[in-house]
Amino acid sequence: MPIPVNHAKPVRTTAKIHAFNQLQQWIIDGTLQPLEKLNDIELAKALGVSRTPIRESLQLLESQGFVSMQPGRATQVTAVETEDINNLLPPLAVLQALAAELAISNIDEDTLQLLEEKNKQFAEALHTKEFTTALKVDEEFHKIIVDSANNPYILSMVEMLQAHVRRLFYYEKIILREYSIEQHEEIIKLLREKDATKLAETMRSNWIYTIEEF
Repeated sequence: MPIPVNHAKPVRTTAKIHAFNQLQQWIIDGTLQPLEKLNDIELAKALGVSRTPIRESLQLLESQGFVSMQPGRATQVTAVETEDINNLLPPLAVLQALAAELAISNIDEDTLQLLEEKNKQFAEALHTKEFTTALKVDEEFHKIIVDSANNPYILSMVEMLQAHVRRLFYYEKIILREYSIEQHEEIIKLLREKDATKLAETMRSNWIYTIEEF
């Protein structure tokens, strides 16, 4: 099980959170391959932590569907199932739409301008065919809105679903379309106009159309 040793080691975070974030990222980007067996001793050594936070992280990753733990047997990375997109995007779209509605009363002009800047970065990444960067910036765009909803439960569920979607994007090489740029512009416009009904509809559409790409 080849494990990178030159990864960033963030400070001011617990060993469990550090281990969880890094292991999840390795599963998402394919550093840890689907169905690969995981050795907690090797992982602990690679991350510079004890086996306890590794085990706790693996349990959390199992609860989120990223690993499978069989008592007395191997712990494995779960397989990538393309059809899961049909289960992931509809609830994610609904949560994103709800977050946008809740964010209306909290978003100020500075935040709207930040969204506009993120959409410019997103457009530039698409035009230069930097698709991994485009995906990252798209997530940042939507996270600004979700954060503005000020609802920790929505945030937690969105982050978990988003991680699975991101994993599918890596493996299926899905390319976001330039139509998303226009949808982002419309979302910003509707946030500024405080049109909750049209905003929710546009936000749902922005996520659901991706199913067609699969």
